Amino acid sequence: MTYLREALTARVGEFIQLRRDIHRHPELAFEEHRTAELVANKLQAWGYEVHRGLGGTGVVGTLKRGTSTRCVGLRADMDALPIQEASGAEWSSTKPGLMHACGHDGHTAMLLAAAHELAHNAEFDGTLNLIFQPAEEGGGGALRMMQDGLFERFPCDAIFAMHNMPGVPVGKFVFRTGSAMASSDYVTIRVIGTGGHGGMPHRASDSLVAAASIVMALQTVVSRNVDPLHTAVVTVGSIQAGKANNVIPALATLELSVRALDPGVRKLLEQRIKAIATSQAESFGVRAEVDWKEGYCVLVNSEQETEFARQVALDLVGADRVILNGPPLTGSEDFAFMLEKVPGSYLLIGNGDGDSAVACMVHNPGYDFNDDNIATGSDYWIHLVKTYLKTF
Repeated sequence: MTYLREALTARVGEFIQLRRDIHRHPELAFEEHRTAELVANKLQAWGYEVHRGLGGTGVVGTLKRGTSTRCVGLRADMDALPIQEASGAEWSSTKPGLMHACGHDGHTAMLLAAAHELAHNAEFDGTLNLIFQPAEEGGGGALRMMQDGLFERFPCDAIFAMHNMPGVPVGKFVFRTGSAMASSDYVTIRVIGTGGHGGMPHRASDSLVAAASIVMALQTVVSRNVDPLHTAVVTVGSIQAGKANNVIPALATLELSVRALDPGVRKLLEQRIKAIATSQAESFGVRAEVDWKEGYCVLVNSEQETEFARQVALDLVGADRVILNGPPLTGSEDFAFMLEKVPGSYLLIGNGDGDSAVACMVHNPGYDFNDDNIATGSDYWIHLVKTYLKTF
């Protein structure tokens, strides 16, 4: 099959080794100095115009061919996670407590493999911008690069990104038009009462009882306030209050993760959570302070660019290896900010399914990127660029 031919070339082995090298040396958000230098040096050696330091540790490589004014951007993320690796791989992390548990090492290697081929053996007409982004894992590296003038300095008519997906057969592509990944907001609720002796609760205002009631009341937001046909998540992931069984705590703190696939639902969740927290607290004679921190926005794939990206996959691997319109995900991705600025599409490539090790979900200590995808993923990028910037 066509999509396998790149696996037969010597360059794939080189980029598998590069991926494993990056895996051995994971770096957290905005600390990707070694990875960024590796990326920049490779691109420079292949003839790209290289720009360092966007968004802190981001790298952009630009390659221009022909006379066309058309330009396209491809993005890969570079950062790792604060997780102790337990994959057992020979190339496991050498840094205690850090690992590439989301496959960003693989995303970087796929894009570099494509960059090499496009620089040496591909004809196209236009400008190719390769964006190697820091700090996708909660750091908002995409936004930081944009604040540093990413699209003003490197204009793109369209932009694309690819992420591996455990649970999907290796090398199978998944596309979705419209809302594809959820917004993600961070909420802290501080319930403030009056502390007291556990044996004399009538002399106190119990913040913990009020907090417990708030937790239960929040369960009605999704079930009773959100349209059943829409997706929303309200998770109370942490509750902290008190340290002794005979002390009524004056303060209870709740930490929430709030997600939605629709901007209107996102706003509704904020309104209802704030209202429930304050009213529940008041009913118990205490007060609530709600600190709402906006995280990533809803990721929305534009229709035209998604159809284009889908057709590239169909031409490359055939209909049996393409999911035309997969389900949305309630995970979040800061590529969403780029898609607010430039039309484009975020697609998935299967990392493996069944009981195989590569089916292990991301953000798990046992996860590892499937090296078989370096050939397939890079081949996809090559074909997308050659099709988008085709010569006539």
